[in-house]
Amino acid sequence: MPTGAPQAAAESTPYASSQHILLEVRDHMAVITINDPERRNAITPAMSAALRDAVHTAEADTDVHVVIVTGAGSAFCAGADRSALRTATEDRLRQLYAGFLAVADCALPTIAAVNGAAVGAGLNLALACDVRIAGQNALFDARFLTLGVHPGGGATWMLQRAVGPALARAIILFAQKFDAHAAVRHGLALTAADDALTAAVNLATSLASVPRDLTIATKATMRSTVDPGSRDTDRHASAVAIEMAPQVRSIQSRWPPTPSVTA
Repeated sequence: MPTGAPQAAAESTPYASSQHILLEVRDHMAVITINDPERRNAITPAMSAALRDAVHTAEADTDVHVVIVTGAGSAFCAGADRSALRTATEDRLRQLYAGFLAVADCALPTIAAVNGAAVGAGLNLALACDVRIAGQNALFDARFLTLGVHPGGGATWMLQRAVGPALARAIILFAQKFDAHAAVRHGLALTAADDALTAAVNLATSLASVPRDLTIATKATMRSTVDPGSRDTDRHASAVAIEMAPQVRSIQSRWPPTPSVTA
């Protein structure tokens, strides 16, 4: 388990994982770490696919009752890799979304241990989790419009669900950023902690003795009863689709395709 997690008697099980996405299981919890600290854990399509696979591996492990997502180094996730974003088509964007959408769709309870900056797609990843814990250096920053890019990945829906329309508009339209304590004050994070991962692990232990099937069933019920008649994952998928075309147009306007050179 990454540095900062409390030591427990039970041994951890490291899974085969990619260089930049680590998965470790112990005490009925899976910790997924985005592990590219030199690039502030910016997400590439390959990392997104590995994150999706790590989530699916955790879901398939009957010993896992809860999933924690965190970042290595000083950042939680600095967003999508800029080089991948510049050439994004709808298919490419969906590849970049795959990781945090898998977190959003996860049947198990999920916790974001936001140890540092969560920017753009990194904010989407934090919002995809059921609960967010903000470390002392946490920063929640949408930054889409600042970059000249339309929000995507369901960001507009996830933020409005988390904090309400007015504050979501302040975050997206007016580029308002929140540190750990402001995030807690506005309901963007559950609590602030000196060490987000340790606090997330401590919170997750409450599910260790709860039957896994009961936890999964209860989360599924809550997804259906927040707005009876539809599931939150269905509304998220609709938001992704609604945001897609304007996001692609904004990217192509911000970074026009390079004309091909012919002999």
